[in-house]
Amino acid sequence: MARDASAVHGRTAFLPVKERVAAKRKYSQFASSRKDAANATSASQGVASFYSEGKQTASGERFDARELTAAHPTLPFGTKLRVTDVNSGRSVTVRVNDRGPYVPGRVVDVSHSAAQELGMVGKGVANVRLDVVQ
Repeated sequence: MARDASAVHGRTAFLPVKERVAAKRKYSQFASSRKDAANATSASQGVASFYSEGKQTASGERFDARELTAAHPTLPFGTKLRVTDVNSGRSVTVRVNDRGPYVPGRVVDVSHSAAQELGMVGKGVANVRLDVVQ
């Protein structure tokens, strides 16, 4: 005689419920395998923010806010990225060495030094265009 596993362990049977579940995207250090990311010449446009604290980046490097670096969700580590503030026209070239940003609606996090070059330290965020340089 077959027994219901849920009855044996004192559990109630699972009944499927119709509800939506948001999927969280995992960011991988192996993003270079993505077809679009490796061959992109214009990455995207959106909101940039900056960060100045951290000990280690996703690439394994020690974080240094004085370097011109950035966090991007998919571009391969080492990618040179030109970040241009669309309002002021100021731009800076950074090297991707971290993953992020983890705030919805943001396309890149830049180091504090890069944020100073863009003139966004006082504002905290800026509307930017991202172009892959190398």
